[in-house]
Amino acid sequence: MNKEQLMTDLIVDEGIRTELYRCTAGKQTIGVGRNIQDRGISKGEAMFLLANDIDSVCDELDARLYWWRDLPQDVQLALANMAFNMGVPKLLKFERMLEDLENKRFGSAAEEALDSRWAEQVGDRADRIAKLIRSA
Repeated sequence: MNKEQLMTDLIVDEGIRTELYRCTAGKQTIGVGRNIQDRGISKGEAMFLLANDIDSVCDELDARLYWWRDLPQDVQLALANMAFNMGVPKLLKFERMLEDLENKRFGSAAEEALDSRWAEQVGDRADRIAKLIRSA
């Protein structure tokens, strides 16, 4: 079977939708007719999406915080984790923490991260992230 031809035909018949929608049978669907409600996604697909999402977060951090790549590796991991969780626009509201990070005041930055509504919401995740920041 010509898989490429079938893909082309299915795209014509199903269309490509990058947002979740309900198909004519009422099922949550995405992509090219993917019944995500009943079928879900594979671990490989989840990892592919995760890699793309990480790239997007890092690209956005590059665009908004030009200095973040100069931070120690663990602090970069912490900042990217926070950005992934809440989105870069909300991360940018952590002005004191970001100022502390830019000026390499890691202990103070960790405390700023923990002194937030976000830390209350994510619990242990915030503690792990603060530990990464302090380790610098």
